[in-house]
Amino acid sequence: MTVRGLLLAAGAGRRMGGPKSLLRDPDGVPYLDRAIGRLLDGGCAAVTVVLGASAEEATLLLDEAGWTGDPAVDTVVADDWDEGMGASLRAGLRSLAGDDGDDDAVLVTLVDLPDVDDMVVARVAGAASGPSALVRATYDGKPGHPVLLGRDHWAGVAEVARGDRGARDYLADHEHVSCECGDLATGRDLDRPTDLP
Repeated sequence: MTVRGLLLAAGAGRRMGGPKSLLRDPDGVPYLDRAIGRLLDGGCAAVTVVLGASAEEATLLLDEAGWTGDPAVDTVVADDWDEGMGASLRAGLRSLAGDDGDDDAVLVTLVDLPDVDDMVVARVAGAASGPSALVRATYDGKPGHPVLLGRDHWAGVAEVARGDRGARDYLADHEHVSCECGDLATGRDLDRPTDLP
């Protein structure tokens, strides 16, 4: 089974004070770079990064990190990124559905999850059974990211993804596997400057 990472990094980060795709960790490493590496190290065959707000600056970070020109990483720009996470998810899924790739599933995650590492990625990806799979990470029972969407669900998710709900409504209406990862990470995102380490 082939799983591709789908990294959503298009938002403006209004509560953060700027796009989260441009944030760096305390060591100066871009969160964008870290997230791509964790997806690949966790078993994703390739990664598609969805950009939007500050796409040009984020592309420069990808170049700085050495991802530009790497066949394992490509980018998509969500022109309607300001609508919310749903727009980013739609752009990524439609781009992948339109190519001739052989990915069985995508593992969707966010750029602002500092402690979601390759072990979480590997666990969620490992819970997948094929193109019909739907798997969602949980942290002490609370749903979070990453979310694995088998290819059979891409069109349906893209149809209902609106605002900041992403695939939430689709998952509520379809049977899926909850993959507990609370022993590995908190799954918390960086929402405001006070959340930064």
